[in-house]
Amino acid sequence: MSGLDPEDWRDLRALGHRMLDDMIDRLQTQAERPVWQPMPGEARASLRTSLPDQPSDPARLYDTFRSTIVPYALGNTHPRFMGWVHGGGTGVGMLAEMLAAGLNANLGGRDHAPIELERTVIGWAAEMVGMPASTSGLLVTGSSMANMIALLVARRAAVGPDVRRAGVGGRGLVGYAGANAHGCIARAFDMAGLGTEALRLIPVDEAFRMDPAALAAAVARDREAGLRPFFVAATAGSVDTGAVDDLAAIGAFCRQQGLWFHVDGAFGALACLSPTLKPRLAGIEGADSLAFDFHKWAQVPYDAGCILVRDGQAQADAFAQTLAYLAREDRGAAGNAPWPCDLGPDLSRGFRALKVWMTLGTYGAGRLGQMVDRACAVARHLAARVEREARLELLAPVPLNIVCFRVRDGADDLDWLNGELVKDLHEAGIAVPSTTTIGGRRAIRAAIVNHRTTEEDVDAMVDGLLMLAERRASGPGQ
Repeated sequence: MSGLDPEDWRDLRALGHRMLDDMIDRLQTQAERPVWQPMPGEARASLRTSLPDQPSDPARLYDTFRSTIVPYALGNTHPRFMGWVHGGGTGVGMLAEMLAAGLNANLGGRDHAPIELERTVIGWAAEMVGMPASTSGLLVTGSSMANMIALLVARRAAVGPDVRRAGVGGRGLVGYAGANAHGCIARAFDMAGLGTEALRLIPVDEAFRMDPAALAAAVARDREAGLRPFFVAATAGSVDTGAVDDLAAIGAFCRQQGLWFHVDGAFGALACLSPTLKPRLAGIEGADSLAFDFHKWAQVPYDAGCILVRDGQAQADAFAQTLAYLAREDRGAAGNAPWPCDLGPDLSRGFRALKVWMTLGTYGAGRLGQMVDRACAVARHLAARVEREARLELLAPVPLNIVCFRVRDGADDLDWLNGELVKDLHEAGIAVPSTTTIGGRRAIRAAIVNHRTTEEDVDAMVDGLLMLAERRASGPGQ
């Protein structure tokens, strides 16, 4: 037999139906299970096998998946998962992933319908935030890659075509972001050859928003020192507290100063789907580039990041190549230029657009906006509960969906205690918040991103936290 397809498809069809039923059952009943549980050593060891030389029955491999992988997944589909900023996914998105795998489309280029669908999704994204219909963009792995692409486009726009051949050495390029900007901004400066010292971290105000006056002063100082300011990264929904910078003021300053105005809206950009929250992001529509993730608040399965660039020619100037083996033709399968590989670093690209298109198409912008509102309402409920509890204290404002708080008694070292209590919550399977540092203090951080999370879920987390804190206060063995 040549090839890898079965001679008789019936067994594979039956296994596929079983897999689909099992995963839908899991989505339907996940609230009945622990959010997370530690993976035993023997389970880890069982996966560390040598390279298989002979064929195996896929049904046996699926049994291993069910017994050894599914029980020890991170748990971000669970309604009491509130750590970091993880979307919960949907059944529709899961099905779309299956369909995309069946087509096995490479969206690097050429003339086929999946690329047209990605162009449609990019148009929807621009419409969502109010950017022009001519806006360019790509679906990428996530906001880390999206922010990197934005920086490379801005670098090329600032320096000109020579930067792609000669690099950035000695040009004195400097950029700016708030002190609470996501670490991927500094990492992008590192990987782009600019160096992290070229990124100025601007102080934030009492609401954790970048201070526009401090930004202006930093730009002036650098210009006086003979350096070349070129890039400002504002934040729409900071990773620590959900703060939104004054995008309108920062955008106006960038236009006045001839600086590239970028917005990192990893999860916060999706607040534009909510009529009640969109005014808080006023000015986002003026961005030269915007990075965000559909796999966060939009609930698309991982991974589905997005980069939007106002000037499509600037994006192409940063990445397009002319290669004989990738010649674009006026007709045939090699038509349909420009190709997505002209707009980013990847030639091999999966069909992410299908799961985004099916998610947005199934639920509609209106319903997703209501879900965003609901998440913020649950966060406000949690903040109010924290403020009612004598043993807890709120550590930051709650502008969107992130609540930072801590237990304020029970140990001499409260940073240690709160870190331990979060691990206790995880290992008990009660809930999964994460931690951060606010004003030099260790905080318990709950991000309400999953569309399944309710007031009852955040109350269960607080109840569990207080119970575990009391248990620790009672001493070992109590």
